[in-house]
Amino acid sequence: MTNKEYIESGILELYVAGALSEAENEAVYQKLLKNPDILDEVLKIEAAIIKLTAATSPTDSKYIFPAVKEALGLNTSDSQVVTLPRQPKTNWLAYTGWAASVLLAGGLIWLLNQNRALQTEIKTVEAEINKQHIDNQLLEEQIHTARANLKEANKLLDVIRDKEIIAVPLPGQDVYPEAYAKVYWDKKANTIYLDAQGLPEPPRGKVYQVWSLTLSPLSPTSLGTLDDFANDDNKVFTITNTNASEAFGITLEPAGGSETPTMEQLYTLGAVQTTP
Repeated sequence: MTNKEYIESGILELYVAGALSEAENEAVYQKLLKNPDILDEVLKIEAAIIKLTAATSPTDSKYIFPAVKEALGLNTSDSQVVTLPRQPKTNWLAYTGWAASVLLAGGLIWLLNQNRALQTEIKTVEAEINKQHIDNQLLEEQIHTARANLKEANKLLDVIRDKEIIAVPLPGQDVYPEAYAKVYWDKKANTIYLDAQGLPEPPRGKVYQVWSLTLSPLSPTSLGTLDDFANDDNKVFTITNTNASEAFGITLEPAGGSETPTMEQLYTLGAVQTTP
């Protein structure tokens, strides 16, 4: 059987998935040691697995959006004007309460899977360096990248598992109902971790801008723009936040950002849950 036929047989995918018997695993492993083309295919399969994410379906905002807009005092007919409510309203928090746990669980599952895949890649590449002198420089670069990604994945796992971290789901809004994002707020460190996987790529000349909102009086504060959105594979951004935030939103703005949010370009919006 030629290398091409062996690769197209599907056995390498089963090997990476751990679905082969011990004897079959050993046979594939011997092939890897003797055939650089087969080894390269295995590394490509593993790299593809690492890029897979268990994307969490966004919350249906058809009914949440009007309630959130009303609670925040946002007048949809005057998209540029933000109305200041006399009293903050929090009855709409019930709509997003259940979503927080679902999105938190989804993020945890994705990070655990990424963690395992990265560990597998490190072990595979290190073993090949010890047994074969096949493009050592390239393999060492792959190890460095995998370790850096693993360190970042472990950091995010620690954040999600910390009981002091506040998880805030940000459902999509009228301009793009399919959008969604998640904020993990570490109040002690004055930091938020924004998972923006659910946002579409911004058009040329536009940039996403993150806002912290307080409700009494309603006041938006810019937390900055996601300038490197297109080049960030994980779409997880670490942002400083020293505000007493009661909600978070993301708008699409002209390159460089805006002083105030463009409400007709509000892509996601979510409130911070308060302890009863």
